[in-house]
Amino acid sequence: MRSICVFCGARPGRNPAHAAAAGATGRMIAEAGWRLVYGAGDVGLMGEVARAAQGAGARTLGVIPTHLLSREMGKRDLTSFVITEDMHERKKVMFMNSDAIVVLPGGAGSLDEFFEVLTWAQIGLHGKPIFLLNVAGYWTPLAALIDHVVTEGFADPSILTLFRLVDDVGDLSAALHDALD
Repeated sequence: MRSICVFCGARPGRNPAHAAAAGATGRMIAEAGWRLVYGAGDVGLMGEVARAAQGAGARTLGVIPTHLLSREMGKRDLTSFVITEDMHERKKVMFMNSDAIVVLPGGAGSLDEFFEVLTWAQIGLHGKPIFLLNVAGYWTPLAALIDHVVTEGFADPSILTLFRLVDDVGDLSAALHDALD
């Protein structure tokens, strides 16, 4: 069974399109017969994607560090629930248990998760596909920043091939199927 790691916000954000996309992503993962791997929270976009995936019949693996159990309302009704010591271990467990990475809108934590897996790809530690779900253009400024980093000579242009922006869940589904089939 293929597993999709979803990094996303522990908050819902201001734009309702983000929560709708999180729910659609969870349902898409289930409909494809894949397992959701995510941060085990029952709040924000994390909760949306997990509840939608579960409701559509997906297997789920949630990974949460001890210090976030109460803050992110650790969702214990998942297929598998792992408690880690810290954030680094959380990211590693999520990454190791996935075949592809999807980043939905989120804040500093989601950016940290994205840049860690991007850096690992850049230095050759993995070749897993990385997708940014660019709902309502959320990640467009990030893509511009990475272009700027390349333009200024702080990264090789090949970094731009290590991730892909997709504008909606339909495009994400097609891209994941192409990458994993």
